[in-house]
Amino acid sequence: MRILLVEDEPDLGAAIKQSLNQSNHLVDWAVDGLDAWDYFKLKEYHLGIFDWLLPGISGIELTKRIRQQQKPLPILMLTAKDSMEDKIAGLDAGADDYLVKPFDMPELLARLRALQRRTPQLQPQRLQVGNLSLDYGTNTFWLQEESGETQIQLTKKEFQLLEYFMQHPNQIVSSEQLLERLWEFGAEPPSNVVAAQISLLRRKLAKYGCSDLIETVYGLGYRFQQ
Repeated sequence: MRILLVEDEPDLGAAIKQSLNQSNHLVDWAVDGLDAWDYFKLKEYHLGIFDWLLPGISGIELTKRIRQQQKPLPILMLTAKDSMEDKIAGLDAGADDYLVKPFDMPELLARLRALQRRTPQLQPQRLQVGNLSLDYGTNTFWLQEESGETQIQLTKKEFQLLEYFMQHPNQIVSSEQLLERLWEFGAEPPSNVVAAQISLLRRKLAKYGCSDLIETVYGLGYRFQQ
């Protein structure tokens, strides 16, 4: 899941980003409301986490702009403002939930999971393609065999690649698409990073008897064969 995080406190922003990355989410982190608005116009996000008070434009104004675009982006508002009037203002502006600072990271993650459950179009609780399944509740991949299920151990980037391929079965996906979808905004990875990561993923899947799932379509990209 790709998340737009807007937080101008460096330590808190870094902590949130690290926690989300550890849960296999892809995070674009902006420290300015105007930069976040530019990110939003350039990328497609599944969820937003906005601080209320920001340089440029506030989290409230950012939320209003997004809602004017008729975008169904679930938004969690972070703020030190804890009065009832402030909470009502945030929700009326279009935020879906409200978390008062300071907070514990497990609560933040729990609220994001709740937003996912309340947004069925965001993603299913379990993605099944062939004998592979992704359980979004535990962020784990499973291989279904006659003897039962075997958990597939993946790195964060391997997880994101396999998830994207399973969301687009039997489709040709270019290296450019993968760079656009699975690397953070402003990242400048090496030119061969997609090929290298897919090679690692193939080797990992081969350990589970799934060596031929990702096909190279020469000159075009890759295809996940269902």
